[in-house]
Amino acid sequence: MTPTITPFRPPARGPNDPIFTPTPDPPQRLPTILGEAVNHTVQANDTVGVIAKAFGVTIDAITAANNLANPDVLSVGQVMVVPAPVFSSNGSAFKIIPDSELVNGPANAVFNIEEFVNGHAGYLTAYSEEVEGQILNGWQIVDRVAAFYSVNPRLLLALLEHQSGWLTNPNPPVASLPYPMGLNDDFRIGLYRQLAWTANNLNRGYYLWKVSAVATWRTSDGVIIPVDAGINAGTAGVQYMYSGLYDEAGWRVAVSEGGFFQTFYRLFGYPFDWTIEPLVPNTLTQPTFQLPFETGVSWVFTGGPHDGWDTGSAWAALDFAPSSEQQGCAQKDEWVVAVADGLIVRAENGGVFQDLDNDGAEQTGWTVFYMHIETRERVQTGQFVRAGERIGHPSCEGGFSTGTHLHLARKYNGEWISADGPIPFLMDGWITIGDGVYYGGALVRGNTQVEPCECRQPENMVQR
Repeated sequence: MTPTITPFRPPARGPNDPIFTPTPDPPQRLPTILGEAVNHTVQANDTVGVIAKAFGVTIDAITAANNLANPDVLSVGQVMVVPAPVFSSNGSAFKIIPDSELVNGPANAVFNIEEFVNGHAGYLTAYSEEVEGQILNGWQIVDRVAAFYSVNPRLLLALLEHQSGWLTNPNPPVASLPYPMGLNDDFRIGLYRQLAWTANNLNRGYYLWKVSAVATWRTSDGVIIPVDAGINAGTAGVQYMYSGLYDEAGWRVAVSEGGFFQTFYRLFGYPFDWTIEPLVPNTLTQPTFQLPFETGVSWVFTGGPHDGWDTGSAWAALDFAPSSEQQGCAQKDEWVVAVADGLIVRAENGGVFQDLDNDGAEQTGWTVFYMHIETRERVQTGQFVRAGERIGHPSCEGGFSTGTHLHLARKYNGEWISADGPIPFLMDGWITIGDGVYYGGALVRGNTQVEPCECRQPENMVQR
């Protein structure tokens, strides 16, 4: 089988060609912003930070309104006053990038990260870092972050260039060496952790916007900025990411026409020339899937809808674990099998990416993501695997895991597809039902319902 990828190229633009305003997006239905003070009864696991985030106010405002001597000490049942937030002026209406330029989608199917980075001869070409036991160079780090977060590598490179000049400057500012994205956080030193934070927050803004779950940004100085309802999800992702880096003044510069947009334009041209719409068609349906384990072998349904990768993406994933009693990160001989026919396009760091349209690109069409697949006996990149054929053994490899399991998620054209969204996650007649609770929901087939549980009870198991 010889994969064929149709490359996407934006139209040629002359130096004097006009730049047209992107097609207006219909105003997003945003959550209601708190307009007056309310009372909140403290629940289990509440903190001042959790309450502040839920109501869109600052920690300092809640602390002051309740005369809290120690904001770290709350009592369940305690009634607290949540003051109405004090807003800055509205956020920027300037559109920075289209949606298709935030995700690692079709426009990147033939983008050669190594060639592009080396062609600019900046500090990134000579950079290397140990990532999860492997020494990776600069372009490999960009590639790994782009693949696992499913965020556009060109966007990551443009942001890195804008923040520190690492792409084109062989001698960037000394202050940027530990913090190339400008995130001064000692827990996120080095390119990999800085880009991972960036990609995760790009995703968070993008997917929150897609489900109308955000109405304000909070900048690093605590200023609350109402979001302009006319922006698009791609722009929301960039605006949200920058709100975690800058104070209000810096944020307004970064998201303006004279800010990051200019760096992207210099490197890749007018971003809306790269638009691919619709990225996820309204008529899209999932191909036929089977359960990801062998016939007659019971697995525990351990996790309902949750993030496809890290904490910022759509709730695209489900978790399953072998039913044997031994828990924790124990080696297991049970097999994860393919849910559908497709080409393995990436198998590394515990992750296996299966391309269902067989063009050899994880950025186009349907892609299935199998995570925590042990290196032992794992499929290799370039293999074609049919539904029911073996992918590998579940494990704790890759990412973060406290117990051997399979993390299974779907993407289409690079966008994470929610497990409990309008495109049902359907396997052997089992359909995922969400309940709005992280890792919650259920699998339902006919009159049978299986709820997720970390236990090993028969009622929480499924089999083919």
